[in-house]
Amino acid sequence: MPKSLPHKSQKQTPRPPKPSWLSRSIARLLGKPDKSPPKPASSHGKVRPVAPTKAETSLLRPFAGLSPDRIHVPKTKAECEAAADEILAAGVAGFDTEAKPTFRAGEKSGGPHVVQFALTDKAFIFQLHRSDSLKVVADLLESERVLKVGFGLKNDHGQIRNRLGVKPNGVLDLDHIFRKRGYKGQIGVRAAMGAVLNLSFPKSKSTTTSNWAAAELTPRQLRYAANDAFAALKIMEALDLQPAEIRGKR
Repeated sequence: MPKSLPHKSQKQTPRPPKPSWLSRSIARLLGKPDKSPPKPASSHGKVRPVAPTKAETSLLRPFAGLSPDRIHVPKTKAECEAAADEILAAGVAGFDTEAKPTFRAGEKSGGPHVVQFALTDKAFIFQLHRSDSLKVVADLLESERVLKVGFGLKNDHGQIRNRLGVKPNGVLDLDHIFRKRGYKGQIGVRAAMGAVLNLSFPKSKSTTTSNWAAAELTPRQLRYAANDAFAALKIMEALDLQPAEIRGKR
């Protein structure tokens, strides 16, 4: 016999909304019990961590980053070599590249046009149209003496080989670390900043798609480039990586 359907006048009990990542974080900080449903499990039965959404991270306190006086643009041969010495001495640096965007099908960028390295208290922005930067950057990228840490570096590798003719060594892509720790897909610096440091990392699309091949970069471009690399370094420090994770660098 078919089941009878509920009468239209009967009210359905609404389901309570699922607690957001931010509300769960606040509850944990206040010592309240977590009433959220169980997180999805992986194929091995372990609870899979979930990265915060863009909307959730936008509510967090912003990442301060480096101030303009801590961002350096080496221009002469002596300045480039001095910067390289500092980076090598540090042994680890946040790393990223920027390239002039393309807007037409088949158009080639010719990048990277900018390569940035961030240390614990400063960043160096190398513009590759400067001949004195080219060899220094190529040597740093090939060197195993400095661990270069960043996000989504697969595309950077291809551009580096095309532009500089070198294969980057000693590179740690933090996307791989987050995937090994259970996060799904490519997490990226914004979500990683929220998940690990409880901070927001806003990105300006107009700056992202600006002309990185310009002879002189704007203050906004310099700060964007520096803090992309600096954020990766700060996230790596907060992750407290094990030696085995670092040895598995790609």
